[in-house]
Amino acid sequence: MEVIIELNDALDTATFYGVNNINILCLKNQHPDVRVIARGYQVKIIGSEPAITRFEQNLRKCETFCIKNNTLTETHILQLLHGEQPTEFVQDNLILHGVNGKSIVARSANQQRLVDAYDENDLLFAIGPAGSGKTYTAIALAVRALKNREVKRIILSRPAVEAGEKLGFLPGDMKEKIDPYLQPLYDALQDMIPGTKLNEYIERGVIQIAPLAFMRGRTLADAIVILDEAQNTTTAQLKMFLTRLGIHGKMIITGDLTQIDLPASQKSGLKDAIERLKDLRGIAIVEYNQKDIVRHHLVQHIVAAYNKELIS
Repeated sequence: MEVIIELNDALDTATFYGVNNINILCLKNQHPDVRVIARGYQVKIIGSEPAITRFEQNLRKCETFCIKNNTLTETHILQLLHGEQPTEFVQDNLILHGVNGKSIVARSANQQRLVDAYDENDLLFAIGPAGSGKTYTAIALAVRALKNREVKRIILSRPAVEAGEKLGFLPGDMKEKIDPYLQPLYDALQDMIPGTKLNEYIERGVIQIAPLAFMRGRTLADAIVILDEAQNTTTAQLKMFLTRLGIHGKMIITGDLTQIDLPASQKSGLKDAIERLKDLRGIAIVEYNQKDIVRHHLVQHIVAAYNKELIS
C-alpha cells in the first residue's frame, strides 16, 4: 500500500532532511521494509500497513524533536528510535532552541521574570538599559508561541525615529531607508529560526516586521506583537498601538527611558503609558537594570558611567 504523510508546516525541512537527505536516509535505513520518497512537506511511504505505521510513528518522533530543538542529526534519530531522549537539550531557564539547537535561555533574574509574566499577562512592558536582553527575550517568547501554535502570527515593530540622522537624506527607497531601524529584529530572528524557514514565514506574512506607522488601522488578533524602542513613541502613537490588541493576542513593549530621541518638548509615550497603566490587571511591567546587561562586560560600566552623568 501507499501512504502520503503531510509534515507539520512549522518544520524547517532543510534541517529535518539534512544535507543531501542524510537524515531521511538514516531513518529509511532503520526501516528496510518500506520505500520512502520525500519532497517538501510530503513524505510518500510504500510498504505493508504495519511497516508504514512503524515508520510514520518514528518519523513523527523525529519531526517533533526537530521542531522543538531546531536541529536533527543521525545520532538524534538513532536515540529517538531506541526510546532515548537526547539529554543535551534539557536545560534550566530554557525558552526555546534556536538555529542548530542553540539554547535560548533567560540569562538574568529579570529576563526570567519576563518569561514568567508572559504566561499570566496579555500586555507586558520590559524597560531597561541597552544590552539587558529585553528585546531578545521578547522575540524568543514570540517564536516559542508561534512554534507551539499559541498564535498564528508574529508582528514586530519599531518607531522610525532618527538617532542623529534624517530619513529623507538617506539613499534608497522607503524600504531601504527603514530597514536599518528594523535590522536588530531580523538579527534576533536569525538566531532562532533557520534561514529558509524564516524567509518562508516572512513571505507568507506569518512574521511581519514593519515601522510603527504601518500599524494604524489594524486589529492584531491571534498574534504576538512586539514594539521595540518604545521610548521613542509619542503618547498618541503608543495609544494607537496599544489599542490594536485583538482577540487571542499578546503584546510586549520594550524600551529604555534613558535613550529617548524625541524632541525635549515631547513626552515619551512609553513613560506616559507606564504611569497610566501600572495598576491594571493583566499588565506586567518588568524593569531591568545594569546587572541584567549580557553584552561585553564593559557595557555595564559604560551604562553606569553615563547614568552617573545624567544624575549629576
